[in-house]
Amino acid sequence: MNFDEQIIRKGSKSVKWDQAESLFLTTDALPMWVADMDFKAPQVVLDALKERLDHGVFGYAFQDQDTQQAVAGWLKRRHGWTIQTDAVTFTPGIVTALSFAVQAFTAPHDEVVIQSPVYTPFYQMIERNGRTVSTNPLKIENNRYMMDFDDLEKKLSRPQAKLMFLCHPHNPSGRAWSKEELKRVGDLCVKHGVTVVSDEIHSDLMLYGKQHVPFASLSDDIAHITVTCIAPSKTFNLAGLQASAIIISDKEKRTLFNNEVQRNGLSKLNAFAIPAMEAAYRHGDEWLDALVLYLEGNMKTAMDYIDENLPNMRYMKPDASYLLWLDIRDYQFSQAELKRNLLKKGKVILELGHVYGHEGDGFIRMNLGCPAATVREGLKRLHQAFTLSAE
Repeated sequence: MNFDEQIIRKGSKSVKWDQAESLFLTTDALPMWVADMDFKAPQVVLDALKERLDHGVFGYAFQDQDTQQAVAGWLKRRHGWTIQTDAVTFTPGIVTALSFAVQAFTAPHDEVVIQSPVYTPFYQMIERNGRTVSTNPLKIENNRYMMDFDDLEKKLSRPQAKLMFLCHPHNPSGRAWSKEELKRVGDLCVKHGVTVVSDEIHSDLMLYGKQHVPFASLSDDIAHITVTCIAPSKTFNLAGLQASAIIISDKEKRTLFNNEVQRNGLSKLNAFAIPAMEAAYRHGDEWLDALVLYLEGNMKTAMDYIDENLPNMRYMKPDASYLLWLDIRDYQFSQAELKRNLLKKGKVILELGHVYGHEGDGFIRMNLGCPAATVREGLKRLHQAFTLSAE
């Protein structure tokens, strides 16, 4: 668990590192954008993958009750949520699951409610499936996102509204919704007959001793309308293995969802995803506990640095994950100016906030899931970008 180790990722066909040149037309900018970490996976996962590799035969594989039990055991142990193993199904990724949910629970031109700014594929999977995005914008109060429940009920009460995508914890800000907030959302969706897809991919990365509240754990009524999406990808840096677990307690909804999975020919995980998921969820606790402490240190480094060196920049202190949402509205940059300052002056690649919806304008997202030395270098480059551009 040497999180300080500097691992060269260039040349591994990494989106984060190797696509920077083609996407951003730069070869010397530090990539701190895509939400994967620069840490090796836990040794227990590497051992499981090596054992599978050494077998030498890579025929068709399938997940089974052992895989379901690994997921159920993890949820019970880490989040106090007891589920039935037969409620667990699998997809190659959560973005894939979002698309399947849209296909399963809505018809063309139906509305899917989202709370912007939010993870870009929420928009994409709705629109690319011929449905309509219905936006319930988040409000900022005391430098923290809050839900607008009056507007949310207006959007959910529309007859075209059939589905809601809930980002919990929230990406890009790391906001973890409280039990009270989640209950209000759940009760409104039950009242108006709206199915909820709760994307909880960042839920294992809770910071500062905070506890995650699974949305479907709030009540039986809420569980019956909920599709919960989790994955070891963010938790253990296994995104490239493409394995997600989808928990659907309602049998009818599970059947509808699985029908879409099968219709698209994606019902089985690959031969490496299965042992990796099982090993991570059975034996990854110690590694994860150490990772969370390390991420808290990186967050403190970044927030202290910004406080001391970038007084016109603000941040939303995250409850979870390794992403820091930076408020740069006081600089009043255009998108072109911002991109130029970051890439040409600071030589650092960050996610620009507008990709999360109009409400993300004036924000940037910084990935701190990397060695502390990389965080310090990235902060220096951030300072260079904004100091030079302000002069």
